[in-house]
Amino acid sequence: MALQVGDIITFERTFTLKDVELFTKISGDEGEHHLTPDEQGRLVVQGLLTATLPTKIGGDNNVLARTMNFEFLRPVFTGDTIVCEAKIEEYERQEKNRTAITASFSCINQKQKEVLTGEFSGVIL
Repeated sequence: MALQVGDIITFERTFTLKDVELFTKISGDEGEHHLTPDEQGRLVVQGLLTATLPTKIGGDNNVLARTMNFEFLRPVFTGDTIVCEAKIEEYERQEKNRTAITASFSCINQKQKEVLTGEFSGVIL
């Protein structure tokens, strides 16, 4: 079934210490806050690791991204569960069997605080 304007897609993930360790190795983002636990034993999750939530939604729907805009509002820590909700804003069939898509998204932690917002656009081949 094809997506439609107004459709809402959600994805949820709890970030772990292992996630941060692996992303640190892959990305090279070795900021001290990603390596040294706070007084509660948590690490700060890299912003771009948090941003994998909306990219997963795009990937699940075969979106070839052209633009992505992120606004990081507050930190995410290991152990946090984040729910990402993406809303299809534009969905238009084009030439050559392509569909243009734009979606906005909001990521909220388990305390119901918004941690990341933004939008992405691209094409579905």
